[in-house]
Amino acid sequence: MSPHTYLPDGLPIPVPEHNRLSAPFWEGLRQGVVRVQRNPRTGLHHFPPQWIAHDDRGFDLEWVEVEPRGRIYSWTRVWHPVHPALKDACPYIVVVVELPHADGVRMLGNLLGDPRQEVPFGAEVEAVFEHHPDGEPPFSLLQWRLT
Repeated sequence: MSPHTYLPDGLPIPVPEHNRLSAPFWEGLRQGVVRVQRNPRTGLHHFPPQWIAHDDRGFDLEWVEVEPRGRIYSWTRVWHPVHPALKDACPYIVVVVELPHADGVRMLGNLLGDPRQEVPFGAEVEAVFEHHPDGEPPFSLLQWRLT
């Protein structure tokens, strides 16, 4: 693990799907911003990425930058590694973060800090961008820390 990363080496690199639906999200992370989709007709935010707006079934969703802050909606402490590269990384905390300024869309991520810390529901968190410029291809991950 390099000094500027939180997850161990050896995990699969996250890349957009072959159809590139989520590419703007991953490209945003490399730029240090969080992007989600928004329906330009209704203003409703959407995440995870999808082809069709669920509020009016339109096909022209746009990608917009949102504030990289949210609150913990749910969480779990992981004790058993789900990948061989994580065998020495447990325990760690996975959170579901709700973005209240983006219509409450939710996204997953790791909560940084003490893996045995108390995690209050509703606690405020901010994004931490973990950049891997030497990855093939280069990529960034979205992590979270309590504010």
